[in-house]
Amino acid sequence: MNLFIRSMLAAIALIGLTADPALAHFGMIIPSSPMVMKDDAKSIKIEARFWHPMEGNGMNLAKPKAFGVATQGQTVDLLGSLKEKKVNQNAVWETDYKVTRPGVYCFFMEPQPYWEPAEDHYIVHYTKSYVAALGDDEGWDKPVGLKTEIVPLSRPFGLYAGNVFQGVVMLNGKPVPEARVEVEFYNQDGKVKAPNDYMVTQSIKADKNGVFTYAAPRAGWWGFSAVSTDDQKIAYQGNPKNVEIAAVIWVKFFDMK
Repeated sequence: MNLFIRSMLAAIALIGLTADPALAHFGMIIPSSPMVMKDDAKSIKIEARFWHPMEGNGMNLAKPKAFGVATQGQTVDLLGSLKEKKVNQNAVWETDYKVTRPGVYCFFMEPQPYWEPAEDHYIVHYTKSYVAALGDDEGWDKPVGLKTEIVPLSRPFGLYAGNVFQGVVMLNGKPVPEARVEVEFYNQDGKVKAPNDYMVTQSIKADKNGVFTYAAPRAGWWGFSAVSTDDQKIAYQGNPKNVEIAAVIWVKFFDMK
């Protein structure tokens, strides 16, 4: 085989390896509304997924290890209220939550470790989303206490498309310098088409204090995921494997009409 043919075969193999990059995984908590006003229905639906939000496909989410809501300095366990349903043959979980008083409600999830054979490691996404109710907007800047989380520096509700959102990436209660943060749009109706694979998941880097900044170009739900590697491993078939942990927050932006 001459040098030209060998070079062509190598180029074809390289294209095959790079043409279909791995899609970003996102834990998801999506409330039916991020704000509850005086004349609104006081019951909101909360849905939890493990998904590729821009591409619209996902994975089975086992019943979470922990699921609850933090509000006004208290944490309520909602794990027992979750009900399973299927979306595209994948398990997702949902619950109805009744707002009974003004407050900022932070819904959070710690999932069971998910084995990802393509990446040869486990994945655990500590995920949260906020709902503000009945005029109160206090407490959204406080950590929930998850192993890793994004603590908002911008109020995570009442945002217009184009507004800047800032957060600080925390791991074990401390900021993560230069954390890598992946950003995706939740393409609920499938109408948004990315021009190429680079545009599916955007990537930004936090500063030395763990602070990142992003301006959402479109109304809708946007997910921010800061990925780290846990300091503990989990055995798979007797072999210790790394665990990808991520701090995930979902924020909704609205059109200004």
